Amino acid sequence: MRLSDLRGRHVAVWGAGREGRAAVTAIAAHGPAGLVVVDDSANFLTLPWDGPLAAAATLVTGEEGFERLAAADVVVRSPGVPNTHPWMVELRRRSVPVTQGSALWMADHADRTVGVTGSKGKSTTSSLISHLLTAMDRPNVFGGNIGVPLLDLPEAELYVLELSSYQCSDLTDSPRVAVVTALFPEHLDAHGGEREYYRDKLNLIAHGPHAVVVNGADPRLAAELGDRAAVRAGSPDTTHVATGPDGTQWFHLRDTPLFPRAVLPLVGRHNEGNLCVALAVLDALGVDVVTRRDSLAVAVAEFQGLAHRLTEIADPSGLTFVDDTLATSPYAAIHAIDAYEGRPLTVIVGGADRGLDYSPLRAHLAGREITVIGVPDSGPRIVEALSGLPSVRTELADDLVAAVGLSRKLTPAGGVVLLSPAAPSYGRFRNFEHRSEVFAQAVADTAR
Repeated sequence: MRLSDLRGRHVAVWGAGREGRAAVTAIAAHGPAGLVVVDDSANFLTLPWDGPLAAAATLVTGEEGFERLAAADVVVRSPGVPNTHPWMVELRRRSVPVTQGSALWMADHADRTVGVTGSKGKSTTSSLISHLLTAMDRPNVFGGNIGVPLLDLPEAELYVLELSSYQCSDLTDSPRVAVVTALFPEHLDAHGGEREYYRDKLNLIAHGPHAVVVNGADPRLAAELGDRAAVRAGSPDTTHVATGPDGTQWFHLRDTPLFPRAVLPLVGRHNEGNLCVALAVLDALGVDVVTRRDSLAVAVAEFQGLAHRLTEIADPSGLTFVDDTLATSPYAAIHAIDAYEGRPLTVIVGGADRGLDYSPLRAHLAGREITVIGVPDSGPRIVEALSGLPSVRTELADDLVAAVGLSRKLTPAGGVVLLSPAAPSYGRFRNFEHRSEVFAQAVADTAR
């Protein structure tokens, strides 16, 4: 289904946040017979619905919202609306067509798009791909889950998109190059279970992409792919890290050394894998990675990383504060913790409680000396999951600001305070950017 297919039809947009607002603006321009927006989760964080948006679509809240959805010819849901929502279940039972703005956009732009998803690494990998393509004289527009909604993107010859499992689930067109960085259990409450989550995630590659590039080092992803044709980055037959000509670790394309690992400014082995995937995507798009390796090395060295992924905040105390608010699962937090191995470490965890299993985090921290501070809502449950580990000190704080203050008291000089929540931001924050803002402000306010 394309945006142009909505002309003359009654359309209900479900969700009044960033994605819903973009959908209303885009759909209104195509002349629907009727347009309404339904917000069933309005709270103190909800932005006002006024101006051109209110002129384009009436806002409906409360129980009346379902009747407006059920009466529509097409429902365009925001990515935050889960498959398990009771209204979604009933709409499917009634065979009401449901799509998303991401799917509407992709139907018109798939052949010009690199789409990146994954349980871990999709933000950094998509940013790297966009950055390196620009350096290789391949201008592109970057957007998706990490930034601008797809329906707000300007016209361009090439797009690089970060796509969440929610955005992938309703796609009926795959991007030209479909990229998957990792798979592990995430967002199970929204998808209905582990199998359903993997199905929705891998829907990105289910509709005829020209090329599929994956992280070949991820065992669960390998199991889900089976013998499907794909470029498996990290393998010797494509981009990988191995001993180079000077005896140190280098990035390679097959047998050819490209540049030293030390060129990449990002910490952690997982970021080596992210760059291997990004380089494999450039290769799939026809960039001569070997001939242009010197220019690529310069571009890699200049890559600043994401504002909310292992971003260090300067502090006069000598402590290193690190914003890793995009780490919304225990597996993501594990990678972040490993990046600071060997330094005294305090980790702030907790956020929206999706009922995740935190036993993998417990197993990873067994025998490691570390301080963990839990904040609402899931923080107390995470702390409980770590109880009994002799080298893990656990504390609870009333909120993120209090946790920052407590971390200053508990972290030894020269240590690291890492916000890697292992949980999403919604519920107490507008979005992940808001959680980062609160963290950075708390660091500034408590500095001495």
